[in-house]
Amino acid sequence: MKQEFGENAAQRFALTVARQEIEYLRRRYGVATDALGKSTDPAAQREGLNIYEEIFTPQASIRVTGGAAGLLGTGPQAWAKVVEGALLDYVGTQHLIGTQLVTFEAVTFAADEVASGRARMTSYLHAWHAWPDRRVRLVLGTYHDAVVYHPERGWQIDDMTLEHISSEERLMGELS
Repeated sequence: MKQEFGENAAQRFALTVARQEIEYLRRRYGVATDALGKSTDPAAQREGLNIYEEIFTPQASIRVTGGAAGLLGTGPQAWAKVVEGALLDYVGTQHLIGTQLVTFEAVTFAADEVASGRARMTSYLHAWHAWPDRRVRLVLGTYHDAVVYHPERGWQIDDMTLEHISSEERLMGELS
């Protein structure tokens, strides 16, 4: 039987807001990852790291499985270094996030507001990575996240697995 949370309309509304906040973590991750890939732009890389520090817990366990297995880190700073290294040879990237599903595992309320909680989220990934010679690497994958709520920090990703499903290389179209 499906676990239901929220005993009244105010609590159910708080869960609706929480779901949106959780989904937004993954969207911000895409923006931060693209910023970290800008190896010649220190301000963009600082912005990417700052976002990672907001969306991940300090001890977050992060990994990639499948075709790109072997990438892993603990905490936002370690993962930022992994990402910077992985994106170093590209001149641009774009990480597109879709089909997000959030399932609450445990939620407690105080005055109809979320006081603590745990949730799972899955999100689909379609990303492109462009090389200087106009080749592009397309990547498909699924993010699997464990998310936790702390009153002082809000919702954060505590465990992330990117399941790499497939990659393809091809030439990009003509420039406009």
